[in-house]
This record gives sequence, structure tokens and C-alpha cells, in this order.
Amino acid sequence: MPHEMAESEEAVTLSPPGSAHATVIWLHGLGADGYDFVPIVPELRLPPTLALRFVFPHAAVRPVTINGGYEMRAWYDIKALTPAGRDDAVGLDESVARIGTLVAAERALGVPASRIMLAGFSQGGAVALHAALSAGEALAGVVALSTYLPRAAALLARQPAADRGLPVLMCHGSSDAVVDIAMGSAARDALVAAGHPVEWHSYPMGHEVSARELVDVARWLVARLG
Repeated sequence: MPHEMAESEEAVTLSPPGSAHATVIWLHGLGADGYDFVPIVPELRLPPTLALRFVFPHAAVRPVTINGGYEMRAWYDIKALTPAGRDDAVGLDESVARIGTLVAAERALGVPASRIMLAGFSQGGAVALHAALSAGEALAGVVALSTYLPRAAALLARQPAADRGLPVLMCHGSSDAVVDIAMGSAARDALVAAGHPVEWHSYPMGHEVSARELVDVARWLVARLG
């Protein structure tokens, strides 16, 4: 049976028939909104027995420097397409706190932290990684697509040893002109060095999501949440 969709100013939610056995909170990229990844749910072809609830939050509308200060949905400001230019600590912390609230809401609905997965594309992936790594409790993992890890050294340095071991799936296009694959592999290496198991895949594509990539994502979700 198909998921039931609920819409609000905060998020789009796809709920399975009956009770959800686990939740995936999926963050869109810069300038998109929560509807952006809704169509991928049927494309994942997940077994109905998995009974996943998907929450697709909308980022706040804020001025984005690289787009001439034009206001759009963004998890934080980007001043330039460089690691330093993406370092907006205030915006990042605001969005991480917002995702923490969504995780708490899922827990209040009866889904344990160990059954809550964060996922995100590009800027959304960066927030998903930060939110999971600073959650203070062990989440099911992170699906990080075409993304990077801003402020990695500071984030990973303050992690207690007990909080290490977060499973991460990282997927990246080898010809990504928006988030260079070197930024993705640098994030991978930093996570592995900090004790987090990372499964890494690259694909012959740009800054996008491919059918082959979704096969890997679906397999990983089933393995982690099945």
C-alpha cells in the first residue's frame, strides 16, 4: 500500500499504513524544499514490511550570498563554493537544532533513536551529518549524498569516544561541479579517522542523484533498518 502524505509549513511527511517501524528524516539541497525528494520514495522500491515514515522538512527562507543575497530556502548561508565560503556556523547550528527537534518529535511518536535515520543531499547532507554527530544519542545512521562536512575538525574533536561508530553512507558524483568530490572524500576520511564506519560510492555523474545510486541507498536502508 502507498504511503499517506501529510503537508505542513514545516515538512512533508509520508507515513506507511499502520505504525512506522523506523523514520528517515531527509533534507533537501539549497534552493529546493521538502517536496524535492518525495518522488524518490517509490523509486527506492523498499519492501512494505520495512514500514518507514519519511519526513522531508523545508529549510527556512534566508538570503544566500552566492545568489546575490536573494532569499531562498537554505539550511545556512553560502558565501562561495569553497570550504571556507560554506562556513556559516550560526545558520548551521540553527538548522542542526531544528533537526534535533524533528528527531525528538519522532521519539515522542514511539520511534527509538536507534531507528531514526538522517539523510540529505548537498547542503542538506552537511546538516544531516552535523545533526547526527551532535545528537548525543546513537541514531541509525546517515545517508549523505553529494555533500561535505563543514567545520569537521571542531565537530569531531568534541565528540566523546562513546558517540563514535555512526554508520554513514556517502555517495558522490565524480564530475560534481558544485561540491567537488574532493570535499566529499575529505569528509569521508575525517569521519573514518574519528571512528565512524563509512560506506563510500562514486558515480559518473554531476551534482545529482542517479538510479544506480538509489539502488545503493535502498540496499543500505534495508540493511540498517530491516
